[in-house]
Amino acid sequence: MNYLKVLLIALLLHSPSVYTAPKAVAPDSIKGAMTVSAEETIKLIISNPELVVIDARKKIEYIKAHIEGSVNILNTDMTTGSLATLMPEKNTAILFYCNGPRCQRSSDAVSKALSWGYTNVFWFRGGWKEWQEKRFPMVAGE
Repeated sequence: MNYLKVLLIALLLHSPSVYTAPKAVAPDSIKGAMTVSAEETIKLIISNPELVVIDARKKIEYIKAHIEGSVNILNTDMTTGSLATLMPEKNTAILFYCNGPRCQRSSDAVSKALSWGYTNVFWFRGGWKEWQEKRFPMVAGE
């Protein structure tokens, strides 16, 4: 009987579910940024030719497919300089997205942009997951 208990405990301790923490989820909103849906993202792109769209995903993901016209800057590589090069005026509209609600890259990038004084910030929280689910247009390559 004791052998079975020890075996059961050993199996439980080596189970992946024991070690896996729940996957983080991006916040519902970010103070200072306007959260938008896929449909609102399309409207923004069409109505605002000055809009800068930042894809905060990894380059390999971006190359596979992305929103046409978006620029790939991984959130951890984004600096005040890289953003200023794209948009010297801090009131120019800028939209960030990544893989969706389970991805925190775009929320991190949004927070950085806001802290650096950007004022016209949009966040497509549903990101690539929502874009693909709705079968909206996408392009591949760099």
